[in-house]
Amino acid sequence: MTEFIQVTTSIDSKDGAQKIAQMLVERRLAACVHVAGPVTSTYWWQGKIEVEEEWTCAAKTREELYEEVEKIIREVHPYGEPEIVALPIAKGSKSYLDWITAETGPAIKLSLPATQDRPT
Repeated sequence: MTEFIQVTTSIDSKDGAQKIAQMLVERRLAACVHVAGPVTSTYWWQGKIEVEEEWTCAAKTREELYEEVEKIIREVHPYGEPEIVALPIAKGSKSYLDWITAETGPAIKLSLPATQDRPT
């Protein structure tokens, strides 16, 4: 079983792609989400060929977080059947994979309580 995955989805607007990226990163479900586009997608839908402009999101995460990633994408995605595909990350630099581990998982507080010293 692969520990790290890249989850990909495509969506009809840059704003929609950024919303997905923001939600996944804020909730610590992805360490990073690349948004690329626009790209042209050609596909079958409801018996005919469609050609549309889309933006692609590629989220770097851990396999154990997949169900939550899919849930968030489905919550904000306007398509009846969005592309949600996870591919294993077969290899990667140890430091990058360690970074994914460190940045995903339980949400952390983004600010320290007033009584704690803040790093300089």
